[in-house]
Amino acid sequence: MTTPHYRPTHAIIDLNAIKENVRHLKGFLQPEVQIMAVVKANAYGHGDVEVAGAAIEAGATILAVATPDEALHLRKHFPNIDILVLGYSPVTFAKVAADENITLTVYSSDWVNSVQFNSDKLLKLHIKIDSGMGRIGVTTIEELLTLFSDIKKTSNLIVDGIFTHFATADEEDESYFEKQVEKFEKLVQMLPEKPRIIHAANTATMLIKDKHLQYDAVRFGISMYGLAPSSYVKGKLPFPIKQAFSLETELVAVKLLQKGESVGYGATFTAEEPMYVGTLPIGYADGMIRKLSGQEVLIDGKRVPIIGRICMDQCMIALPSAYNVGEKVILIGKQNEEEITIDEWAAKVETINYEIPCIITTRVPRIYYS
Repeated sequence: MTTPHYRPTHAIIDLNAIKENVRHLKGFLQPEVQIMAVVKANAYGHGDVEVAGAAIEAGATILAVATPDEALHLRKHFPNIDILVLGYSPVTFAKVAADENITLTVYSSDWVNSVQFNSDKLLKLHIKIDSGMGRIGVTTIEELLTLFSDIKKTSNLIVDGIFTHFATADEEDESYFEKQVEKFEKLVQMLPEKPRIIHAANTATMLIKDKHLQYDAVRFGISMYGLAPSSYVKGKLPFPIKQAFSLETELVAVKLLQKGESVGYGATFTAEEPMYVGTLPIGYADGMIRKLSGQEVLIDGKRVPIIGRICMDQCMIALPSAYNVGEKVILIGKQNEEEITIDEWAAKVETINYEIPCIITTRVPRIYYS
């Protein structure tokens, strides 16, 4: 049963855009390279189950998440597809992972030697190499070979893959990136046997770097959602990508402000002449942080600014004329010939585009169309 939504504020997720982006990538990759759809953090705020389904339909064969809980949530909906947890998993999750056919990331012999569980199923592991990111992963040949050997000694663990993550793949200067590639490939070559899957290409790597770095699989993250990893990559995209996320609401109040009257907490905006002001039912509790004050929105295809301080549940906009209550307002997305992009919001609050859909809270319903 579809849950009714009584508040006019909602995010629209275009699943066709997700599918189109995946299909474009599939046509760009070398044959036999698998697409790992990165749907961690509730699919970057888009909705993990819905996005995963769209990505699989378009050709993705593996799902990647950050935590055990994210993996279990997806396993309920997708019983047969490979799921990889990219981040840390506690030892206590090992048996559950084996039983649910969830692949875990491993980078510590202590972790391997602490795993004890009885199951008729093998636990698949991907070894993480820290080639220069400085987060998790083995850093030396000695660590790698010891870890590999410890896994091979067990009866219920198997090395299914090996991977790394690049820190600067989306930047023009390739010097640090090349050092990471060199280290990763050197360590992989030292393994006594090749795992089933080698993967290193994040979105930037797969789109603008040498195709040999696609290896056996690529991890399709930010551009699956129609966003470029950086302005540098945006200018070098090998195929068009389509933004999947939009955000809209409607006017719930319109009033005429007289000269000298103010709006919002702190009275930070004061009318210099008579003007119409509209109230929108969205605020910082929805992820529309106060730093977005001054950001433009679309009404009737026209750009108008948010004025005053953004409240917890509401914000106000300057109107060029009196509009009716119920008039649609686009905060992110297209209206007529104008468009407000996620990149525009990111620039306004001095962050990266990844962060914008992630901070739109669950109080904002996601509406899907395909």
